Formats: sequence, C-alpha cells, structure tokens
Amino acid sequence: MNAVRITGMGVVSSIGTDVPAFAASLRAGKAGFARGSARPDAVLPVAAEIGPLAFKEELSRRVELPEACQRVALRLGQRAPFPVQVSILAALEAWQAAALFGTRPEPERIALVVAGQNTTQNYQYGLISKFRANPEYLSPRYGLEFLETNQVGILSELLGIRGEGFVTGGASATGNVGLIKGMQMIQAGTADLCLVAGVVADLSPMDIQGFQTMGAMGATAGKAFADRPDLACRPFDSRHEGFIYGQAGACMVLESQASASRRSAHHLATLRGGSIVLDGNASSDPNLDGEMRAMLVALERAGVAPSEVQYVNAHGSSSPLGDDTEADAIGRVLGERASEVWVNATKGLAGHCLYSAGVVEAVAVVVQMQGGFLHPNRNLEDPVHKSLRFCGPRAFSADIRLALSNSFGFGGINTSLVLERGARDGRHG
Repeated sequence: MNAVRITGMGVVSSIGTDVPAFAASLRAGKAGFARGSARPDAVLPVAAEIGPLAFKEELSRRVELPEACQRVALRLGQRAPFPVQVSILAALEAWQAAALFGTRPEPERIALVVAGQNTTQNYQYGLISKFRANPEYLSPRYGLEFLETNQVGILSELLGIRGEGFVTGGASATGNVGLIKGMQMIQAGTADLCLVAGVVADLSPMDIQGFQTMGAMGATAGKAFADRPDLACRPFDSRHEGFIYGQAGACMVLESQASASRRSAHHLATLRGGSIVLDGNASSDPNLDGEMRAMLVALERAGVAPSEVQYVNAHGSSSPLGDDTEADAIGRVLGERASEVWVNATKGLAGHCLYSAGVVEAVAVVVQMQGGFLHPNRNLEDPVHKSLRFCGPRAFSADIRLALSNSFGFGGINTSLVLERGARDGRHG
C-alpha cells in the first residue's frame, strides 16, 4: 500500500490561531473555555470559541506568503462567512508548511476534501430577520455561500487545485472521514497530494438548543459546572456532564511518498491507515462493538498490531455514556497492554469541535509526536476506567512513534486513524 505522508498542517482554534501557538497551548495545558458566548443571541453557558476574527490582520501576519496569494486570499475571504475565513487561514498555513508555494505536483494531481457539514447554519440564521423584512435584498452571493461546496470553490481557486474535490460529512467523525477519503485517493493513485480541510462548526442558536434539549451538552442550567467554565469539560472523569462546544478549523496536506520524495518535502508523520465502520444505529448512543471494530480495522489496514500502539488520542467528548463506552472499547482493543498505553483527549483543552474535530485532533497527535510530549487531561480526578493509563494534570515528555486517533459520530459512524511519527524537525512543540 502506498505510504501517505503528512507534509503540512494548519489550525485556527480557541487555543491558538496557528500551529505553533496551538502546540504551546497543548504543552501548557491551556484551555479555551469561557463563560457565555461572543454572540449575544447564543444560548451557551460555556464554550471554547475562537472569538472575533480579524481576518485581514491575521492574513497580513503571515508575512512569508507570496504577495499574489495574499491578494487572492483577501479578495476571496474579506467579506466571506466566518467558517470560510477560518478555512482560508488554516489552509494557507498548511500549504506554506508543506513548501507548496515552491515546488508542487501538477494542479490536476492535487485533490481537495472539505470535511464539514451544516457549516452555514449560523450564517443562514443571522440572515433570517433581514430576509423576512426585505427578501429582495438578499445578497446575490447567498446562492453560493449557503452551499458547502462554496468552500471547495474558494480553496481550489486560492491554491490552484484542479484534481478531484468534494465535501464529506460524518457528524462528529467528519474530520476523520475526510482524512481517510484523502488517504484513499492517494493510495488509489488518483491524486499525488490532497488538502483536507476540517471546517469550523459555527453553530446557530437553534443548533445549540437542539443539543441541549437532547441532553448532549454539559454545563447547561441545573448541571454542576454551569458557572465554572474551567471545570465543565472533563473527559473520562466520573463527574462528566456532556460535551462542551469548541470552535476550530484545521487543515492537513496528505501526500504520496513518491511526491514528497520528488519535492524533498519534510514529512511530519505518516497516515498508516484508517477505518470507517457503521454500527447500524440511528440514535445518538455509542456502540461498543462499532468503536472496537473501528480501531481494530484501522490497525489491520495499517499492518500494525495493537501491541505496537503507544498512545491513543481518544474521542473523549466528556459525555457519560460516550466516555464510558470508549474507555471500555480502548481497554478491550489494547488488552493486557491497556495499562501501558497513554490516553488523553484534546477536547479537554479545545472543546468538542464537531465536524473539524478529527482533523484538529490529528494535528494535535502530530504536534505531540513531533514535540516529544503529551498534553494533560484537565479535570480528570476520578477516571471512569481504572485500568487505562490516562495522562495526568500536566504535560510531560514522551517518545511516541505510533498512535491511534478516534472520532465517533451520531448515526453510528465510528472512525479511527493510525499515525506514525516522521523525522523530527523541531518546529512543532
């Protein structure tokens, strides 16, 4: 099977608007949670939001970008919806990190996967009152901007991508689904390089209320940590109450080994394998068998035994049933080595980033492997599974070569990635 290299990464999140800042926050155990929301009409008690994004200033801060690219990015993004602006910034960072403004494959051999669904909900919600008052004043661009494919068009124009391009969805597993589909295109030989963009989840007040009504969110009225944003997100702790919403967009450049070698591109990690398996479940409940199969199939496809895994970046959403089920699944997959393999959950710092979570957390895995550390599990005081080796309250040095990264989504969608560290270059962490 063709090796798939990770040669570039970018991220915009509540704990850092580029990869170095994100890495520093992971190492410091810095969380992005705050009480309330930056939006006056939101119904959020606690969230990890990016906050107001000064797109033009963030773009100009990236001084090493070619001037022509900066002009195109400003034209495409200055008046674009918030999720598009985040994707542009993350994509440019990943593209630059992969040295693609220099040598790159032919545009027809470059693919694009936009991992995101329902990404225009808040944008549409914000226009409803104006539309009702004056329907004829709806922007002519709305017919493009409410479609998920707007991100495909903008990123392909910005970066000159002319190969395959499409949108993927998988609820909270969307990011991993996108990475797996990008990997499969490269392995099939239909692309030499693929940009995978995990799109920020910009939830509308209606979306947020829906999650709260079904009992999925933590820190809501009547729950113990509604007034304590610093304590509300607690993956795998017995006092977990539900997921805490986070915002982040992240991008990864996946590349065939042959293409990376031709360009003399440094590879940060190898995406050894991945799996998407269904458990035939229309509810929001997790499924032990589905989660186990996702990890085992990913390992099998990667040619890796469970005994070789050194670290698991867990889905770890801070929901009681979800955490309990995943902890049990990890323990069964790792077997006798469960007490030797480190486990942490990036959602404990950045929140649950929903559609982009898989890409955000894959970036976190690579950052930690490259930096030689593992980030802490905040608020983990009484683990729900005593036989697992959870990371503690502070970051520590760790030499991790091989890791699993899990993402599970409503609709019975279970995914897992197998990531192997590349040569360290000292840039991340």
